[in-house]
Amino acid sequence: MNKKITLAVFLVLIVGCIVYMLLPEKAVAKKRQEPMPPYPYYSESVTFQNSGAGISLSGTLTLPAKKGSFPAVVLITGSGAQDRNETIFGHKPFLIIADYLTRHGFAVLRYDDRGTNKSTGRFATATSLDFATDAESAIAYLQSRKDINPNKIGLAGHSEGGLVAAIAASQSRDIQFVISLAGPGAISYEVISLQMELIARAGGVDKAGIAFINKINSDALEILKNSPDTAVLRRNLTAYMQPKAKNYPRQMLPPGQTAEQFFKDQIHFMCGPWYQFLYNADPAKYFQKVTCPVLALNGSKDLQVDAQQNLPAISKALKEGGNLNVTVKELQNLNHLFQESKSGHPSEYAGIEETFSPKALAIMSDWLTTQTR
Repeated sequence: MNKKITLAVFLVLIVGCIVYMLLPEKAVAKKRQEPMPPYPYYSESVTFQNSGAGISLSGTLTLPAKKGSFPAVVLITGSGAQDRNETIFGHKPFLIIADYLTRHGFAVLRYDDRGTNKSTGRFATATSLDFATDAESAIAYLQSRKDINPNKIGLAGHSEGGLVAAIAASQSRDIQFVISLAGPGAISYEVISLQMELIARAGGVDKAGIAFINKINSDALEILKNSPDTAVLRRNLTAYMQPKAKNYPRQMLPPGQTAEQFFKDQIHFMCGPWYQFLYNADPAKYFQKVTCPVLALNGSKDLQVDAQQNLPAISKALKEGGNLNVTVKELQNLNHLFQESKSGHPSEYAGIEETFSPKALAIMSDWLTTQTR
């Protein structure tokens, strides 16, 4: 392996997932994009209710000015329990997005995921369907405010958040636009399978190791499809995985962790409700029902949600549903976090000074301006 893997990918199908976490690494100290107060706009801490779920969601609403009636964007985080800034690898991408868009005339609401930071509820038992109701609650809250134009509110979701945005927009006509930032368009288990192959290859795993990983993926998928309940699934996965641990590519293990413990952790994760929904989710069935304008962006070096696999799938589903207001762009040299990167490998994330590409921010802002005129 050419680079030390400092990242544990929460393996879905044992080897890849849209969720990931950083293991100890010194992140770059300087974040040149992070804004410093005082800001040239109004910022307010807010709380709104998802009454159907019985939870309160806390966030930050930024507005270009204290008075007015502004178009608004709700930001939806990617996989895993995230705070309102989507803080990850020492970066705060949602802070950067909110700051940029607010300076360009848009109100932006970003909020802590349920059960995270100041939001109530349980994250561990929720699925993408539940997160979609949180996003719809954010829309309803903004519609209640006099400083928000109720006819110009939409969603922007990163990674799994792109799927959540599509789910919400497929069932609510109150959502006037959707931005998918590295969101999946292909069936999730296909995204997961390609994700891990790309990461393994970029991380230096040889052909035999990649073939071994692909075999585990394929077999685990069959176990998932054919296990009638969680108890049986756990038992079947454990029986299958335990003998494989000794041959699992060492490059793909978190530093200091054995393959046995790694597989045990991932089996536990795979048996949870979030994964039980996600692994078989087909974003196309939601995008086909989305009638509002859609912007879908991916980086050419995104190894987690491959642009070539997912952007055409999003475009195809929308057009099959009759939606022709679709803009799809693959942005050169950007990784899954929309950073300029060398290889796109997740081990680079923490050490990159840039948090979110200015060219991606400009595309979002220009597109939003056009859609909300």
